[in-house]
Amino acid sequence: MLKKAAMHLWSARHQFVRYFFVGFSGLFLDMGTLYVLTDLWHVRPVLAVGINGLLMLNYIFFLNKYFTFKSNGVTHKQMIKFFVLSGFNYVIAILWMYFFNEKLGINHLLARVSNIIASVAWNFLIYKFWVY
Repeated sequence: MLKKAAMHLWSARHQFVRYFFVGFSGLFLDMGTLYVLTDLWHVRPVLAVGINGLLMLNYIFFLNKYFTFKSNGVTHKQMIKFFVLSGFNYVIAILWMYFFNEKLGINHLLARVSNIIASVAWNFLIYKFWVY
């Protein structure tokens, strides 16, 4: 069973590279908009992550649907699943920012990057096997 799981993951390596590319480009867009919201427009980091997260949803959904997973599935059904997962990630991101930035005093950009890195692995598997 372990060998079968390893073979399946190995066969998904090209998708993971595309997923990583989408995520990496999303990271730059995410960090750029977060910087603009917080450092240029002086929005509180917790509120900025909330606003920013909503903007990033469409970017990530459509690139992963068509580029990463090349899905032809019913978009609205996939979007519902994606939004459920995103809702979970959204709540975690806000709590993460609150805890690491406001309670521990860690820089808001570093707190955000660490949150994104932590969510990469679980999101790929859930996207691949449940969303798309």
